Amino acid sequence: MLRPAKIVEISLAAGLYYSGLVMLARRRLRRSGKRLIILCYHRANSEHLLHQMAYLKRHYRLLHLDAAYEELQQPEPSHVKTSPTLLTLTFDDGYKDNYTRGFAYAQKLHVPFTIFLVPDSIDHNRPFAWLAGEDNHLVPFAQTKEVMVNDHIYHLDSLQEQNALNQEINTCVRNATSVVEREEFLSTMRALLSVPTSPTEREQADMPLTWDDVHTMGQSGLVSFGAHTLHHPILTYLADPQEAYFEVAECRNVLEQRLGHPVRTFAYPYGKPEQVVDIGVNAVQAAQYEAAVTTVHGFNTPQTDSLQLHRIVVDAEDHWLVLAAKASGLWVTCMNLIRKPVGLVARLLGRQELYDPYH
Repeated sequence: MLRPAKIVEISLAAGLYYSGLVMLARRRLRRSGKRLIILCYHRANSEHLLHQMAYLKRHYRLLHLDAAYEELQQPEPSHVKTSPTLLTLTFDDGYKDNYTRGFAYAQKLHVPFTIFLVPDSIDHNRPFAWLAGEDNHLVPFAQTKEVMVNDHIYHLDSLQEQNALNQEINTCVRNATSVVEREEFLSTMRALLSVPTSPTEREQADMPLTWDDVHTMGQSGLVSFGAHTLHHPILTYLADPQEAYFEVAECRNVLEQRLGHPVRTFAYPYGKPEQVVDIGVNAVQAAQYEAAVTTVHGFNTPQTDSLQLHRIVVDAEDHWLVLAAKASGLWVTCMNLIRKPVGLVARLLGRQELYDPYH
């Protein structure tokens, strides 16, 4: 059953699509000069992704990121304003469902895409560290009734206290000043909560790809790969700039050894401006990547900084109508227009969950 927010979201997207506004936005984009749209996914855990790919294939020219960026830099041909806009699908992190579903859908429709990999998680076949708090991987499986973390005692028979502890775990993991600090914290939390060292049920559903998966996809020609750091820290939070450089450069070295060919592209973990500059950009530049993507919203032109390319964050669970509006750029424009008045009404009604414009 759809949540009220989803019903509102799909209804709005349908209005934008069937009124012809999405089509007009696509035409305007095509006629405004050379553009590259880069979509940012993480999971491929929904059948909606198949319908999204089918829509994108009909209305855009789909390429791997490497090929799309290379074409963006080439001289503009005379027919560019009549040809479909360049678009790339990218998936961050390398979840198992990128293979079991994403690759299966890509094969069915012959749609290329790019995955940014975190080699350490693949090498050790273990859950991604950031999901401990972000997706509540640990607290629901605690075998203790109370725990002290950072001088605060959390009583885990209370849902409110569980949520507070989960938020604390998420904050500590994200804000770690070194990978060692992060891993030691997670090891300590597992011990304090008496969580088994083997993956929890929730973690098992969120496992990374294997190298066999990666090689199978690479050999198909449909999937290309980029780097996403060795361990997925937030680069600007690392205390030592040399560790940031190591994360960026060693990730490339490992991937090139595993894949047997050059790795030219990089995705910043999380990718917001404050999580990218200056340490992150300097490290990527020193490691000599040709292009790097952020999660800063927008389209790319030949003049866009090659080490700070924009992306549009989307979700495999989005209805294809919502995806159509997001890819055209119309969704954020519309949300910016209605955000304040709708948000005010939602707060007055005490129903803030009805309003989630940037889902």
